[in-house]
Amino acid sequence: MSDEIDYFATPGQFDIIDGLEHYENTEGAVLIDVRMKAEYDEGHIPDAINLPLQKIDKLIEKRVPDKETPLFLYCVTGARSGRATSIVKSMGYTRAYNIGGVIGYEGELVKD
Repeated sequence: MSDEIDYFATPGQFDIIDGLEHYENTEGAVLIDVRMKAEYDEGHIPDAINLPLQKIDKLIEKRVPDKETPLFLYCVTGARSGRATSIVKSMGYTRAYNIGGVIGYEGELVKD
C-alpha cells in the first residue's frame, strides 16, 4: 500500500491540516465541503466545492465523473464528511478520504 492510503486507513489518526497537505500534494484531487450551502456560503476552505451531504449522491457524478479522482471531504467536525465518504465509496469512488472538520482549520475561510 502507498503511504497515502495507509495514512487515511484508520479514522482519527489525522486532522484537517494534515488532510489538506495531502490534498495539495495529490495530483487531480478535489476538495469537497459537505456542509449545507448556507454554511459553505458563510466561509469555506479555498478551492473547495460544495456538495452537501444530503445531495452528494445526486450531485457527485456530474461534478466528478471519474471515480478514480482523489476526493478529500470535510465538514464542521468530520461527522458528516465521514458519512459522505461512505456514500461516495459505495458509489464506486475508490479514493475518497474524510479529512475531518473545518473547526480545526487554521487558514482563512473564503466566501464566493
